[in-house]
Amino acid sequence: MMENGIVMAENQHSADAYKLLLDISRAANSQLELPAVLRSVAQCLDARVRLDGIAVVSMDGDRLRPHWLYSARTVVSPGDSFQTVASRVLDVPLTKIDHRVPRFIPFHGSAAEHMIRSGRPIIRRNLETERGFPEEEFMCANGVRTVMEAPLVVRDRLIATINFARYSVREFSPAEIALLEDVSSVLATAVSNALAYEEVRDLKDRLQAENVMLREDIDQHAMFEEIVGCSAALKQVLGLVERVAATATTVLITGETGTGKELLARAIHRHSERAGRALVKVNCAALPRELIASELFGHEKGAFTGALNQRIGRFEMADQGTIFLDEVGELPHEMQIALLRVLQESEFERVGGARTISTDARVIAATNRDLKKEVAESRFRSDLYYRLNVFPIKSPALRERREDIPLLVEYFVARFSERAGKRIDRVDRASLELLTQYDWPGNIRELANVIERAVILTDSGVLRIAAGTFGDELPVAAPSGNSHQEGSRLSTQERELIEKALASSKGRVSGSRGAAARLGIPASTLESKIRRLGLDKYRFFPQASKKH
Repeated sequence: MMENGIVMAENQHSADAYKLLLDISRAANSQLELPAVLRSVAQCLDARVRLDGIAVVSMDGDRLRPHWLYSARTVVSPGDSFQTVASRVLDVPLTKIDHRVPRFIPFHGSAAEHMIRSGRPIIRRNLETERGFPEEEFMCANGVRTVMEAPLVVRDRLIATINFARYSVREFSPAEIALLEDVSSVLATAVSNALAYEEVRDLKDRLQAENVMLREDIDQHAMFEEIVGCSAALKQVLGLVERVAATATTVLITGETGTGKELLARAIHRHSERAGRALVKVNCAALPRELIASELFGHEKGAFTGALNQRIGRFEMADQGTIFLDEVGELPHEMQIALLRVLQESEFERVGGARTISTDARVIAATNRDLKKEVAESRFRSDLYYRLNVFPIKSPALRERREDIPLLVEYFVARFSERAGKRIDRVDRASLELLTQYDWPGNIRELANVIERAVILTDSGVLRIAAGTFGDELPVAAPSGNSHQEGSRLSTQERELIEKALASSKGRVSGSRGAAARLGIPASTLESKIRRLGLDKYRFFPQASKKH
């Protein structure tokens, strides 16, 4: 009778254990995310095995990474990571958690390597006296005393280890050990699926963000769609672009504002092996100081006030593509340090997160500042400057390539006239000479703006631009054949401008103090305008004033 009772008890115990494992398997495999998997396991085990925490340490190449922590001491929130949970459990500021929990552990010499070789879990009654592996060192330092570490193997491949922990010295019984071994076997597939889901989710988020960036890039009004010109200065720059495009080298493009630095960055990307991936642009000068880190590296949900959802950063979007950091000289000092780390290690963390994210993004930076001077005056880090200045390219100012101005004018006239629904066949010769002689402090961007405004004001098939109108809110176009009244008004404005310049120069046309220099046009052009308008320049001479 007694033997029968024992057998029946054992059978009942086996049935209970089987049912528990079945419940754990169903609960764990019904969850997609690792936090939910561990939470469901802890809830199922609670009546049979009392645990204070469960941790998963995943394989990351040839190293181990503390991946997720379930603890009975805290509630997990969306956007949490191993480090954020650990900081609450240990009551340690997140900024200092790296001193208590390492981000990575070498696989060689680890408990994980030992378990793979032995095929058995590691059981420690008291880590204060029995620890022998790197993982156990930081577990003990953080209050864990009794622990069972088990390998998670899927198709003969170690994907992670799972640690069942107690903060007090309470030895696991043989029945508990047997149960946790079975649980580990059941959990291997669920954890593998959760890790795969996490990887797919992150990839999907990155691709969605990348697609948004690409759509914005297509929809955004681009100032320059092609590189226009054939000057020696431009050919030299394009030769450098062609050489560096085929590499993965970091490029620093310098030059004045409006010279087309972004266009050169586009050309480098389009001619590189990364052309099939996104060119992600960041204007460092346009970002609020407090949001730069979030924009570059992303943030986790709840990382700061207003962070309602997880955000993928620009470096993450640019993985295997190119990131263009425009106006990089405007970055504040603390962000220069963060950027330097990405350039050196190709790693970063999202704001409010602790998971290290790797990126294979080619960096092209641009600035209109003199970074050497900025370094000398301690406004820009010298180590970051040398990391960026691997392959420098100087975008020439428009005044350094004047022979390209007629081609650029023709290009912009065709582009803006088509957009405005107008037919403009040619540019007035005098106006073209005027455009060629002007120094263009705003470079190609300023030229494009002048042409666009002139196209709007032109009603004939010939584009004309009056002298002395650069820098005005609206350049004065020449009179059209269809509007005598408008033409008369514009001629009057042109006459007044020239007379004012002649009066200031006392009738002198040429020379550094002449009217032509004041108007920014060649002296020969001004002489022809004076004749066309029937002006008497001699009446502005000092002698003429005396006669009166």
